[in-house]
Amino acid sequence: MPSRIKLSCRNVWKLYGADANSFLAQSNAPDAEDIRRAGLIGAVRNASIDIAEGEIFVIMGLSGSGKSTLVRCLSRLIEPTGGEVLFDDVDLLRASDQELIEIRRHKMGMVFQHFALLPHLTVLQNVMFPLMIQAVPKSEAEAMAQDVVDLVGLKGREDNYPRELSGGQQQRVGIARSLVTEPDLWFLDEPFSALDPLIRREMQDEFLRLQARLHKTIVFITHDFDEAVRLADRIAIMKDGEIIQVATPEDLVMNPATDYVAEFTRHIPRSKVLTVGGLFQSGGFGEGVPVTISDKISDVAERIIAADKPVPVEDTSGQIVGSIDRAAVASTLFGRGQPK
Repeated sequence: MPSRIKLSCRNVWKLYGADANSFLAQSNAPDAEDIRRAGLIGAVRNASIDIAEGEIFVIMGLSGSGKSTLVRCLSRLIEPTGGEVLFDDVDLLRASDQELIEIRRHKMGMVFQHFALLPHLTVLQNVMFPLMIQAVPKSEAEAMAQDVVDLVGLKGREDNYPRELSGGQQQRVGIARSLVTEPDLWFLDEPFSALDPLIRREMQDEFLRLQARLHKTIVFITHDFDEAVRLADRIAIMKDGEIIQVATPEDLVMNPATDYVAEFTRHIPRSKVLTVGGLFQSGGFGEGVPVTISDKISDVAERIIAADKPVPVEDTSGQIVGSIDRAAVASTLFGRGQPK
């Protein structure tokens, strides 16, 4: 994962209620009970995260956990009560209104649950809208928008209005609108939630393909842990406005920081989360075509179990670093095998 930090927040708070700013200024890291006694609501409490350039960072939690509020603080769609938010080393909380407008036009893409399509514009015009704001020539904007409309599976619907589309189709228009400017940073709040399973998986595939080509930074909210595991480089689990744990999907399942995280991840099939890198043995070279340390066990289990001898394991550079055998995979699939 790239080491350069693209987006960072430090000790971010969002408290709702009278005199929230004064309360936070006078309090030293108030806990939930302090906030309740003050008659306030702690939507986000003392959140600190660093998101690397090119990372898909997923934020998860139950309804009311604060994940959507945190994303809105990170994009400054709502004003945090306290803390610091840095995007490309620019303090967004100190940025002027004009600076924020320019950042959002050229560097940020956003898709939220309420995607607010413009009802008087067609599908193509809705997708073109960010480009028109940027003063992209109309013919170029139309071509760019058409490519993205095709990409999200709406070819043939270009001249339809939002009222003529299903909910899932409307959501795809919102997704296309966020993709058309190819922003540096995408904020995505449940972007696939209204799509049927097949289209949802296709959109996940498309995002992964785009990510492999463009290496953008994505902050992604979902309730679906399977989706999070498939997309995320790292996941943050939130509860009652706090970030409980930030880790890779594998670490969340194997090393939960709290009972809450353990319960949250309890039903996730281990083979979908664990990688070869967590189970292989260094030394020894095995036989046959190698697997890579980043392969999910679920993707290579059948081949490893069918092999008579251990299978070689290679790192991301193609160098053989060890081997993995059927016993390690079987223990993961049918027992309680732990990564090394």
